Amino acid sequence: MQAPAHRSRRVRQWLAVTAALLAAVGAAQAQPLSGPALVAALRGGGYVVLMRHAASPRTPPDAASVNNDNPGAERQLDETGRATAKAMGQALAKLRIPIGRVLSSPTYRALETVRYAALGEARTFPELGEGGEGMQATIPAAPTAWLRRTVAEAPPARSNTVIVTHFPNITGAFADQASGLADGEALVFRPDGRGAASLVARVKIEQWPMLAASTP
Repeated sequence: MQAPAHRSRRVRQWLAVTAALLAAVGAAQAQPLSGPALVAALRGGGYVVLMRHAASPRTPPDAASVNNDNPGAERQLDETGRATAKAMGQALAKLRIPIGRVLSSPTYRALETVRYAALGEARTFPELGEGGEGMQATIPAAPTAWLRRTVAEAPPARSNTVIVTHFPNITGAFADQASGLADGEALVFRPDGRGAASLVARVKIEQWPMLAASTP
């Protein structure tokens, strides 16, 4: 027969495991947000907008089309990318969605996205870069874990964090949630303050102006 103290310890362990499982299920089953409800939530702050950079050709520009401030002739946004990033920024401003921290890949096209969207001064991180591997890169485990941890960090009070990076980085960290992520598309997460974050919305870059047009 088990001693009472031993049984009590086993019960406490079982309760702790059950609580952890219930928390994980609750995070996975977070209610999705869209339309005015999404806008209202973002206006209050506390969310992380993880987005793929805006549209860019898959090859670097030639000498005739490279931007003057792109000395390395890196891949840069195309006309669609510039237009949609600018329209997104205008929509965020019209919707009065507060942006706090802005984190970006150091690549030219990611920083262009930040600039055209007028998101503010970005801080670059090598973990958000592509590592020179291109679109088919397999992102190592360390940057993938870093991105998951960063998305789970609560933004400063009454603001939202924006992270601009690349498709392989996002799918490496959030494979189940990021399937088919388009150029400029964002995953909106709600950090829970305990080291996890729930996905509450996916927003294509062209949907931000639609939200601005339909929301008071």
